Amino acid sequence: MVAVSEVTPGARDLVDRPSAVRERAEAFTAGVLAEAMNRPVQLVNGGLYVRGLLEEGPRKSLEPLVARLGGEADYQSMQQFLADSPWDPVLVVKAVAERVAAEIDVEAWVLDDTGFPKDGKDSPGVKRQYSGTLGKTGNCQIGVSVHAVGSKGTVPLGWELYLPEDWCVDEKRRKKAKVPQEVVFKTKPELGVELAERAAGWKVKKAPVLGDCAYGNNTELRDKLHAAGLQYVLSVSPETTVFAPETTFEVPSNEGKGSGRFLRPRPDREPESIGALVGRLGEKRLQSIAFRDGPDGRPVKSRFMFVRVRSAHHWRASVGRWANAHEIPPREEWLIAEWPKGHTEPSDYWLANLPASTNPGRLARLARLRWKIELDYKQLKGELGLDHYEGRSWLGWYHHTALVTTAHGFLTLERLRPP
Repeated sequence: MVAVSEVTPGARDLVDRPSAVRERAEAFTAGVLAEAMNRPVQLVNGGLYVRGLLEEGPRKSLEPLVARLGGEADYQSMQQFLADSPWDPVLVVKAVAERVAAEIDVEAWVLDDTGFPKDGKDSPGVKRQYSGTLGKTGNCQIGVSVHAVGSKGTVPLGWELYLPEDWCVDEKRRKKAKVPQEVVFKTKPELGVELAERAAGWKVKKAPVLGDCAYGNNTELRDKLHAAGLQYVLSVSPETTVFAPETTFEVPSNEGKGSGRFLRPRPDREPESIGALVGRLGEKRLQSIAFRDGPDGRPVKSRFMFVRVRSAHHWRASVGRWANAHEIPPREEWLIAEWPKGHTEPSDYWLANLPASTNPGRLARLARLRWKIELDYKQLKGELGLDHYEGRSWLGWYHHTALVTTAHGFLTLERLRPP
Protein backbone atom coordinates (compact mmCIF):
# COMPACT_ATOMS: atom_id res chain seq x y z
CA MET A 1 0.00 0.00 0.00
CA VAL A 2 1.32 3.57 0.71
CA ALA A 3 5.09 3.89 0.14
CA VAL A 4 7.10 3.86 3.37
CA SER A 5 9.69 6.40 2.27
CA GLU A 6 7.18 9.14 1.59
CA VAL A 7 4.66 8.98 4.40
CA THR A 8 3.87 9.62 8.02
CA PRO A 9 4.28 6.95 10.74
CA GLY A 10 0.56 6.20 10.52
CA ALA A 11 0.86 5.37 6.85
CA ARG A 12 3.93 3.17 7.43
CA ASP A 13 1.73 0.82 9.43
CA LEU A 14 -0.06 0.03 6.17
CA VAL A 15 3.16 -1.65 5.05
CA ASP A 16 4.32 -3.06 8.37
CA ARG A 17 1.09 -4.87 9.20
CA PRO A 18 -0.99 -4.94 6.01
CA SER A 19 -3.66 -7.46 7.01
CA ALA A 20 -4.53 -5.89 10.37
CA VAL A 21 -4.38 -2.36 9.01
CA ARG A 22 -6.51 -3.26 6.00
CA GLU A 23 -9.18 -4.64 8.32
CA ARG A 24 -9.17 -1.42 10.33
CA ALA A 25 -9.25 0.66 7.16
CA GLU A 26 -12.22 -1.26 5.81
CA ALA A 27 -14.11 -0.99 9.11
CA PHE A 28 -13.45 2.77 9.40
CA THR A 29 -14.40 3.43 5.77
CA ALA A 30 -17.58 1.35 5.97
CA GLY A 31 -18.71 3.16 9.11
CA VAL A 32 -18.09 6.57 7.60
CA LEU A 33 -19.64 5.89 4.19
CA ALA A 34 -22.74 4.33 5.73
CA GLU A 35 -23.68 7.83 6.94
CA ALA A 36 -24.24 8.94 3.33
CA MET A 37 -24.78 5.79 1.25
CA ASN A 38 -27.55 3.21 1.41
CA ARG A 39 -26.97 1.27 -1.79
CA PRO A 40 -24.64 -1.77 -1.69
CA VAL A 41 -22.90 -0.75 -4.92
CA GLN A 42 -22.13 2.68 -3.47
CA LEU A 43 -20.59 1.19 -0.34
CA VAL A 44 -18.51 -1.26 -2.38
CA ASN A 45 -17.24 1.39 -4.79
CA GLY A 46 -16.61 3.85 -1.96
CA GLY A 47 -14.57 1.30 -0.04
CA LEU A 48 -12.56 0.43 -3.14
CA TYR A 49 -11.91 4.09 -3.95
CA VAL A 50 -10.60 4.84 -0.46
CA ARG A 51 -8.43 1.74 -0.61
CA GLY A 52 -7.11 2.89 -3.97
CA LEU A 53 -6.20 6.27 -2.44
CA LEU A 54 -4.23 4.47 0.27
CA GLU A 55 -2.47 2.14 -2.15
CA GLU A 56 1.04 2.96 -3.29
CA GLY A 57 1.15 4.82 -6.59
CA PRO A 58 2.13 8.20 -8.04
CA ARG A 59 -1.31 9.11 -9.36
CA LYS A 60 -4.63 8.87 -7.52
CA SER A 61 -6.88 9.78 -10.44
CA LEU A 62 -9.54 7.26 -11.38
CA GLU A 63 -7.90 5.33 -14.21
CA PRO A 64 -4.59 4.43 -12.47
CA LEU A 65 -6.48 3.91 -9.19
CA VAL A 66 -8.76 1.30 -10.80
CA ALA A 67 -5.76 -0.33 -12.48
CA ARG A 68 -4.05 -0.79 -9.10
CA LEU A 69 -7.15 -2.47 -7.71
CA GLY A 70 -7.00 -5.10 -10.45
CA GLY A 71 -10.19 -6.97 -11.24
CA GLU A 72 -11.97 -5.88 -8.05
CA ALA A 73 -13.08 -2.54 -9.49
CA ASP A 74 -15.10 -1.83 -12.64
CA TYR A 75 -14.06 1.45 -14.28
CA GLN A 76 -17.49 2.43 -15.61
CA SER A 77 -19.19 1.71 -12.30
CA MET A 78 -16.55 3.64 -10.38
CA GLN A 79 -16.79 6.58 -12.77
CA GLN A 80 -20.56 6.79 -12.34
CA PHE A 81 -20.17 6.46 -8.56
CA LEU A 82 -17.70 9.34 -8.48
CA ALA A 83 -19.25 11.76 -10.97
CA ASP A 84 -23.01 11.26 -10.70
CA SER A 85 -24.09 8.96 -7.89
CA PRO A 86 -26.53 10.80 -5.57
CA TRP A 87 -24.75 10.49 -2.23
CA ASP A 88 -24.03 13.50 -0.04
CA PRO A 89 -20.30 14.21 0.38
CA VAL A 90 -20.97 16.57 3.30
CA LEU A 91 -22.29 13.65 5.37
CA VAL A 92 -19.07 11.74 4.73
CA VAL A 93 -16.88 14.67 5.79
CA LYS A 94 -19.08 15.17 8.87
CA ALA A 95 -18.74 11.51 9.87
CA VAL A 96 -14.96 11.64 9.49
CA ALA A 97 -14.68 14.94 11.35
CA GLU A 98 -16.75 13.79 14.31
CA ARG A 99 -14.72 10.60 14.67
CA VAL A 100 -11.27 12.13 14.26
CA ALA A 101 -11.71 15.50 16.01
CA ALA A 102 -12.54 13.72 19.27
CA GLU A 103 -9.05 12.18 19.26
CA ILE A 104 -6.72 15.04 18.28
CA ASP A 105 -7.20 17.64 21.07
CA VAL A 106 -8.54 20.37 18.79
CA GLU A 107 -6.92 23.77 19.38
CA ALA A 108 -8.11 25.80 16.39
CA TRP A 109 -9.96 25.75 13.09
CA VAL A 110 -7.94 26.95 10.12
CA LEU A 111 -9.65 28.58 7.14
CA ASP A 112 -7.65 28.60 3.91
CA ASP A 113 -7.77 27.86 0.20
CA THR A 114 -5.58 25.88 -2.16
CA GLY A 115 -5.06 25.66 -5.90
CA PHE A 116 -5.64 22.67 -8.17
CA PRO A 117 -3.63 23.11 -11.39
CA LYS A 118 -5.64 22.13 -14.48
CA ASP A 119 -5.26 21.93 -18.23
CA GLY A 120 -8.11 23.05 -20.47
CA LYS A 121 -11.18 25.05 -19.55
CA ASP A 122 -13.97 22.55 -18.85
CA SER A 123 -13.31 21.52 -15.24
CA PRO A 124 -15.78 23.44 -13.03
CA GLY A 125 -14.36 26.72 -11.76
CA VAL A 126 -11.13 26.50 -13.74
CA LYS A 127 -9.63 29.70 -15.14
CA ARG A 128 -6.42 31.70 -15.06
CA GLN A 129 -6.42 33.05 -11.52
CA TYR A 130 -3.98 33.70 -8.73
CA SER A 131 -3.22 30.74 -6.49
CA GLY A 132 -1.11 30.94 -3.37
CA THR A 133 -0.30 27.28 -3.92
CA LEU A 134 1.22 28.09 -7.30
CA GLY A 135 2.64 31.38 -6.09
CA LYS A 136 1.46 32.99 -9.31
CA THR A 137 -1.45 33.29 -11.72
CA GLY A 138 -2.14 30.02 -13.50
CA ASN A 139 -4.87 27.83 -14.95
CA CYS A 140 -6.41 26.22 -11.89
CA GLN A 141 -9.38 25.57 -9.66
CA ILE A 142 -9.51 27.02 -6.14
CA GLY A 143 -10.85 25.02 -3.24
CA VAL A 144 -11.76 26.66 0.09
CA SER A 145 -11.53 24.51 3.21
CA VAL A 146 -11.72 24.56 7.00
CA HIS A 147 -9.60 22.19 9.08
CA ALA A 148 -9.58 21.38 12.78
CA VAL A 149 -5.98 21.32 14.00
CA GLY A 150 -4.85 19.88 17.29
CA SER A 151 -1.78 18.75 19.17
CA LYS A 152 -2.27 15.20 17.87
CA GLY A 153 -3.30 15.80 14.27
CA THR A 154 -5.69 17.54 11.92
CA VAL A 155 -8.94 16.79 10.12
CA PRO A 156 -10.78 18.67 7.33
CA LEU A 157 -14.18 20.04 8.33
CA GLY A 158 -15.41 20.92 4.87
CA TRP A 159 -14.65 21.80 1.26
CA GLU A 160 -16.12 24.27 -1.20
CA LEU A 161 -15.16 24.78 -4.84
CA TYR A 162 -14.83 28.46 -5.72
CA LEU A 163 -16.86 29.30 -8.86
CA PRO A 164 -15.67 32.58 -10.45
CA GLU A 165 -18.25 35.11 -11.64
CA ASP A 166 -17.66 34.42 -15.34
CA TRP A 167 -18.42 30.75 -14.71
CA CYS A 168 -21.60 31.59 -12.83
CA VAL A 169 -23.12 33.43 -15.81
CA ASP A 170 -21.98 30.95 -18.48
CA GLU A 171 -24.93 28.56 -18.79
CA LYS A 172 -23.23 26.42 -21.42
CA ARG A 173 -20.19 25.73 -19.27
CA ARG A 174 -22.32 25.23 -16.17
CA LYS A 175 -24.45 22.63 -17.93
CA LYS A 176 -21.43 20.77 -19.27
CA ALA A 177 -19.83 20.64 -15.82
CA LYS A 178 -23.17 19.77 -14.17
CA VAL A 179 -23.08 22.78 -11.85
CA PRO A 180 -26.40 22.87 -9.93
CA GLN A 181 -28.72 25.78 -10.66
CA GLU A 182 -28.79 26.82 -7.01
CA VAL A 183 -25.03 27.52 -7.06
CA VAL A 184 -24.45 31.28 -7.29
CA PHE A 185 -21.33 33.39 -7.08
CA LYS A 186 -19.80 33.65 -3.61
CA THR A 187 -16.46 35.05 -2.60
CA LYS A 188 -13.91 32.85 -0.88
CA PRO A 189 -14.56 34.52 2.50
CA GLU A 190 -18.30 33.91 2.05
CA LEU A 191 -17.63 30.25 1.31
CA GLY A 192 -15.33 30.03 4.32
CA VAL A 193 -17.91 31.49 6.70
CA GLU A 194 -20.52 29.01 5.49
CA LEU A 195 -18.14 26.10 6.07
CA ALA A 196 -17.37 27.28 9.61
CA GLU A 197 -21.04 27.87 10.43
CA ARG A 198 -21.95 24.40 9.16
CA ALA A 199 -19.20 22.69 11.14
CA ALA A 200 -20.30 24.58 14.26
CA GLY A 201 -23.47 22.47 14.20
CA TRP A 202 -21.56 19.19 14.27
CA LYS A 203 -20.24 17.19 17.23
CA VAL A 204 -16.82 18.76 16.86
CA LYS A 205 -15.14 20.90 19.50
CA LYS A 206 -15.48 24.57 18.59
CA ALA A 207 -12.20 26.44 18.47
CA PRO A 208 -10.95 29.85 17.30
CA VAL A 209 -10.95 30.26 13.53
CA LEU A 210 -7.57 31.19 12.05
CA GLY A 211 -6.93 32.63 8.61
CA ASP A 212 -4.56 34.77 6.59
CA CYS A 213 -5.09 38.36 5.46
CA ALA A 214 -7.28 37.30 2.53
CA TYR A 215 -9.85 36.32 5.15
CA GLY A 216 -8.94 38.53 8.11
CA ASN A 217 -9.14 41.75 6.09
CA ASN A 218 -12.73 40.89 5.22
CA THR A 219 -14.73 42.77 7.85
CA GLU A 220 -17.98 41.01 6.94
CA LEU A 221 -16.34 37.64 7.60
CA ARG A 222 -15.22 38.75 11.06
CA ASP A 223 -18.69 40.09 11.84
CA LYS A 224 -20.39 36.88 10.69
CA LEU A 225 -18.08 34.63 12.67
CA HIS A 226 -18.68 36.74 15.77
CA ALA A 227 -22.45 36.70 15.21
CA ALA A 228 -22.33 32.90 14.86
CA GLY A 229 -20.69 32.61 18.27
CA LEU A 230 -17.32 31.62 16.82
CA GLN A 231 -14.04 33.02 18.09
CA TYR A 232 -11.31 34.04 15.65
CA VAL A 233 -7.65 35.04 15.45
CA LEU A 234 -7.24 36.40 11.92
CA SER A 235 -4.28 37.98 10.18
CA VAL A 236 -4.88 41.55 9.01
CA SER A 237 -2.87 44.11 7.11
CA PRO A 238 -1.24 47.07 8.91
CA GLU A 239 -3.60 49.43 7.07
CA THR A 240 -6.62 48.05 8.99
CA THR A 241 -8.12 50.86 11.09
CA VAL A 242 -9.18 50.63 14.72
CA PHE A 243 -9.95 52.88 17.65
CA ALA A 244 -7.03 53.04 20.08
CA PRO A 245 -7.52 51.67 23.63
CA GLU A 246 -7.68 55.18 25.12
CA THR A 247 -10.69 56.11 22.93
CA THR A 248 -13.86 56.97 24.83
CA PHE A 249 -17.38 56.96 23.39
CA GLU A 250 -19.78 59.59 24.65
CA VAL A 251 -23.15 60.93 23.59
CA PRO A 252 -22.94 64.56 22.36
CA SER A 253 -24.91 66.81 24.71
CA ASN A 254 -27.05 68.30 21.92
CA GLU A 255 -27.79 65.14 19.96
CA GLY A 256 -31.36 63.96 19.78
CA LYS A 257 -32.93 67.01 21.38
CA GLY A 258 -36.34 67.53 19.93
CA SER A 259 -35.69 65.27 16.95
CA GLY A 260 -37.05 61.99 18.30
CA ARG A 261 -33.75 60.31 17.40
CA PHE A 262 -32.08 57.81 19.69
CA LEU A 263 -28.81 58.91 21.23
CA ARG A 264 -25.61 57.59 19.69
CA PRO A 265 -22.24 57.50 21.45
CA ARG A 266 -19.43 59.09 19.45
CA PRO A 267 -15.68 58.46 19.69
CA ASP A 268 -13.52 61.27 21.04
CA ARG A 269 -10.87 60.71 18.33
CA GLU A 270 -10.44 59.40 14.82
CA PRO A 271 -9.48 55.78 14.17
CA GLU A 272 -5.92 54.97 13.13
CA SER A 273 -4.21 52.16 11.28
CA ILE A 274 -2.96 49.30 13.41
CA GLY A 275 0.49 49.79 11.91
CA ALA A 276 0.56 53.38 13.14
CA LEU A 277 -0.90 52.43 16.53
CA VAL A 278 1.68 49.72 17.22
CA GLY A 279 4.46 52.01 16.06
CA ARG A 280 3.20 54.77 18.34
CA LEU A 281 3.03 52.47 21.36
CA GLY A 282 6.56 51.31 20.63
CA GLU A 283 8.74 48.43 21.71
CA LYS A 284 8.20 49.14 25.39
CA ARG A 285 4.81 47.38 25.12
CA LEU A 286 6.32 44.13 23.79
CA GLN A 287 6.37 40.85 25.70
CA SER A 288 8.61 37.85 25.04
CA ILE A 289 6.24 34.90 24.59
CA ALA A 290 6.88 31.22 23.85
CA PHE A 291 4.44 30.31 21.08
CA ARG A 292 5.45 26.69 20.36
CA ASP A 293 7.99 24.00 21.17
CA GLY A 294 10.97 23.65 18.87
CA PRO A 295 12.23 20.37 17.38
CA ASP A 296 14.66 20.04 20.27
CA GLY A 297 11.86 20.43 22.81
CA ARG A 298 12.88 23.93 23.84
CA PRO A 299 10.29 26.71 23.52
CA VAL A 300 10.42 29.00 20.50
CA LYS A 301 9.92 32.64 21.51
CA SER A 302 9.22 35.96 19.87
CA ARG A 303 8.16 39.45 20.93
CA PHE A 304 4.45 40.25 20.86
CA MET A 305 2.21 43.20 21.66
CA PHE A 306 -1.34 42.73 22.93
CA VAL A 307 -3.71 45.72 22.85
CA ARG A 308 -7.48 45.98 23.36
CA VAL A 309 -8.96 47.99 20.48
CA ARG A 310 -12.32 48.56 18.81
CA SER A 311 -13.05 47.99 15.13
CA ALA A 312 -13.52 51.26 13.24
CA HIS A 313 -15.33 49.55 10.38
CA HIS A 314 -17.92 47.99 12.66
CA TRP A 315 -18.82 51.36 14.18
CA ARG A 316 -18.99 53.24 10.88
CA ALA A 317 -21.01 50.51 9.17
CA SER A 318 -23.49 50.30 12.03
CA VAL A 319 -23.97 54.05 12.14
CA GLY A 320 -24.64 54.10 8.40
CA ARG A 321 -27.18 51.31 8.56
CA TRP A 322 -28.94 52.26 11.77
CA ALA A 323 -28.79 56.02 11.89
CA ASN A 324 -31.95 56.14 14.02
CA ALA A 325 -31.01 53.35 16.43
CA HIS A 326 -29.15 53.45 19.73
CA GLU A 327 -25.58 52.29 19.08
CA ILE A 328 -23.25 50.98 21.73
CA PRO A 329 -19.54 51.37 21.03
CA PRO A 330 -18.18 48.74 18.62
CA ARG A 331 -17.02 45.47 20.15
CA GLU A 332 -13.62 45.20 21.72
CA GLU A 333 -11.03 42.95 20.08
CA TRP A 334 -7.47 41.95 20.71
CA LEU A 335 -4.89 43.50 18.43
CA ILE A 336 -1.88 41.18 18.37
CA ALA A 337 1.38 42.25 16.74
CA GLU A 338 4.58 40.26 16.41
CA TRP A 339 7.74 42.37 16.40
CA PRO A 340 10.76 40.05 16.18
CA LYS A 341 13.94 41.14 17.89
CA GLY A 342 16.25 42.99 15.54
CA HIS A 343 13.43 44.05 13.20
CA THR A 344 12.66 47.72 12.69
CA GLU A 345 8.90 47.09 12.55
CA PRO A 346 6.35 44.34 13.26
CA SER A 347 6.20 41.35 10.93
CA ASP A 348 2.55 40.34 11.45
CA TYR A 349 -0.73 41.63 12.86
CA TRP A 350 -3.89 39.83 13.97
CA LEU A 351 -7.35 40.76 15.30
CA ALA A 352 -9.05 38.38 17.72
CA ASN A 353 -12.42 38.40 19.46
CA LEU A 354 -11.34 36.20 22.35
CA PRO A 355 -12.26 37.43 25.86
CA ALA A 356 -10.26 40.20 27.52
CA SER A 357 -9.12 37.67 30.15
CA THR A 358 -7.38 35.45 27.57
CA ASN A 359 -3.81 34.58 28.47
CA PRO A 360 -1.23 36.28 26.20
CA GLY A 361 0.54 32.97 25.71
CA ARG A 362 -2.61 31.44 24.24
CA LEU A 363 -3.14 34.40 21.94
CA ALA A 364 0.43 34.09 20.63
CA ARG A 365 0.15 30.33 20.12
CA LEU A 366 -3.10 30.69 18.21
CA ALA A 367 -1.73 33.49 16.07
CA ARG A 368 1.22 31.33 15.02
CA LEU A 369 -0.65 28.01 14.68
CA ARG A 370 -1.94 28.43 11.14
CA TRP A 371 1.20 26.86 9.61
CA LYS A 372 -0.21 23.40 10.41
CA ILE A 373 -2.59 23.73 7.46
CA GLU A 374 0.39 23.43 5.13
CA LEU A 375 1.18 19.98 6.56
CA ASP A 376 -2.45 19.00 5.97
CA TYR A 377 -2.39 20.07 2.33
CA LYS A 378 0.98 18.36 1.86
CA GLN A 379 -0.38 14.97 2.91
CA LEU A 380 -3.75 15.42 1.25
CA LYS A 381 -2.11 16.27 -2.07
CA GLY A 382 1.24 14.53 -2.06
CA GLU A 383 0.17 11.26 -0.51
CA LEU A 384 -3.57 10.96 -1.06
CA GLY A 385 -4.12 12.67 -4.41
CA LEU A 386 -6.39 15.53 -3.39
CA ASP A 387 -5.49 17.43 -6.56
CA HIS A 388 -5.44 14.39 -8.87
CA TYR A 389 -9.14 14.38 -9.76
CA GLU A 390 -9.38 14.62 -13.56
CA GLY A 391 -13.14 14.51 -14.00
CA ARG A 392 -15.22 17.48 -15.14
CA SER A 393 -18.20 17.01 -12.86
CA TRP A 394 -19.06 19.50 -10.11
CA LEU A 395 -20.37 16.73 -7.86
CA GLY A 396 -17.37 14.55 -8.74
CA TRP A 397 -14.99 17.13 -7.24
CA TYR A 398 -16.93 17.08 -3.96
CA HIS A 399 -17.10 13.28 -3.96
CA HIS A 400 -13.36 13.03 -4.50
CA THR A 401 -12.50 15.49 -1.72
CA ALA A 402 -14.84 13.67 0.70
CA LEU A 403 -13.21 10.31 -0.04
CA VAL A 404 -9.72 11.80 0.27
CA THR A 405 -10.84 13.21 3.64
CA THR A 406 -11.88 9.68 4.63
CA ALA A 407 -8.45 8.26 3.77
CA HIS A 408 -6.75 11.15 5.60
CA GLY A 409 -8.92 10.62 8.68
CA PHE A 410 -8.02 6.94 8.81
CA LEU A 411 -4.30 7.69 8.60
CA THR A 412 -4.62 10.26 11.39
CA LEU A 413 -6.21 7.68 13.69
CA GLU A 414 -3.59 5.09 12.72
CA ARG A 415 -0.85 7.51 13.69
CA LEU A 416 -2.38 7.75 17.16
CA ARG A 417 -2.39 4.00 17.75
CA PRO A 418 0.10 2.69 20.35
CA PRO A 419 3.29 1.29 18.78
